[in-house]
Amino acid sequence: MKIDCLVLGDFQTNCYVLRRDMAAKDCLIIDPGLQARALLDFLATGGLEPVAVILTHGHIDHIAGISLLRQRYPGIQVCIHPADADMLTEPTANLSLLTGEMFTDRPADILLDGDGDVEFAGVRLKVLHTPGHTPGGICLYSPQDAVVFTDDALFADSIGRTDFPGGDTRQLLQAIRQRLLTLPAETVVYPGHGSETTIAAEKAHNPFL
Repeated sequence: MKIDCLVLGDFQTNCYVLRRDMAAKDCLIIDPGLQARALLDFLATGGLEPVAVILTHGHIDHIAGISLLRQRYPGIQVCIHPADADMLTEPTANLSLLTGEMFTDRPADILLDGDGDVEFAGVRLKVLHTPGHTPGGICLYSPQDAVVFTDDALFADSIGRTDFPGGDTRQLLQAIRQRLLTLPAETVVYPGHGSETTIAAEKAHNPFL
């Protein structure tokens, strides 16, 4: 798998562009955040064609770019867990009011309900429901590539906030311990913000765990 990371917007959200390999032009996007024109420029420069977007949760700093992507690529499919689905259409739920804007968009095309595999652009990922930061937070795991995209659940030396509406610290810690820390130690963690880490490093050093 080829992984490119773009850091978008004032909240420094990690947006990931995934391809089957270096030669592939079809791609999958994870979390197109605020100020996403840099993402459009990256796609255009590389001649890339996004076929789908997976939103790891519904806060504005992870979803704002879907409007631009849907305008530029009308056939693109937007995916989210059903517990966060209302965040695409409700500015109170997606916290966009905190940025001084009222973000709304069309509902998701695909609801990723429960655990299971998804495949877009030749990239296969296992969906792991990890609520706690939001009710519908998900992580995306590739066993064959030994990588996991951890939403705003797990960061290098930290965990996600739970003081927003729908947050639950107990639920988040349980999800991290049961769904993430049980992955192979060498698994590389690509979080929603900040630098990458590994499962081994977080088990050994994360002060919140």
